[in-house]
Amino acid sequence: MPDSTPPQRGFGQMDLGLTDTRPKRVTLSPGATLLRGFALDQAEELWRALTPVLHAAPLRRMLTPGGRQMSVAMTSCGTWGWITDQTGYRYTRTDPTTQAPWPTMPRLLFQLASRSAAAAGFEGFKPNACLINRYEAGTRMTAHQDKDEGDITQPIVSVSLGLPILFLWGGLQRTTRPHPILLEHGDVLVWGGKARLHYHGVKPLEQGVHPLTGPTRFNLTFRYVAQAVS
Repeated sequence: MPDSTPPQRGFGQMDLGLTDTRPKRVTLSPGATLLRGFALDQAEELWRALTPVLHAAPLRRMLTPGGRQMSVAMTSCGTWGWITDQTGYRYTRTDPTTQAPWPTMPRLLFQLASRSAAAAGFEGFKPNACLINRYEAGTRMTAHQDKDEGDITQPIVSVSLGLPILFLWGGLQRTTRPHPILLEHGDVLVWGGKARLHYHGVKPLEQGVHPLTGPTRFNLTFRYVAQAVS
C-alpha cells in the first residue's frame, strides 16, 4: 500500500511553491534522452499495476556470478525475466523462485514504454521484458552495460518511481568518467542507437520518504529480448 507519511525534503526535491523551469527533454548523448516527468500523470496507475506482479513474482536479492548478493531487490514481468546467479547473467522464461512463467506485463506498462521510446525517436518499440528494481537507502547499482538481450538495435526505456537518485551516465568504455544526472519521480530515460551500450549506474539512494513508494525508489526498465536461455 502507498505510504501516507508526508515526504521529507532531500537532495533534488524541489520546493513545490516554485515553478520548475528546467527543460522537459534533455539529451545526455546522441541516442540518449531524458524525458522529465513523462510518466508523472500515470504514476499512481503504474504503482497499482505493479501490485499483482510483485505478488506473483516477489522481489528478491540475487547473487552475482562472483557470489555477491546484490543490494537491489529485483523481479521481472513479460515473456522474459532477467536473473543472475553463480552460473551467470541471463534471461529466462520462468521465474526460478516460483518455477512459474514470469507474470504478464501489464498493458499500461507496455504502452508507456512504447510511447516513451517513440517520444525519444525510437518508433515501434515493443518490449517483451520489464525488469523491476527496488532501491532502499544505501543501495546502488555499479556501472554496467545492458547487453544480454541479443538485439542491441532496440532501445532501453527506464522509468523512475519514488525517491530521487543520481544516475551515472558513462561512455562506451568503463573508464570513461560518468556524468551524474538527477532522476526524479515520473522521469523516463531512453537510450538506444549509438548510446545503446553506454555504461551506466546509480549512486547510493539517500534516505527519504515518498508519498507513493514510501522509503524506496522503484525503477522499471523495458527491453526487447531476441535471444535468451530458457
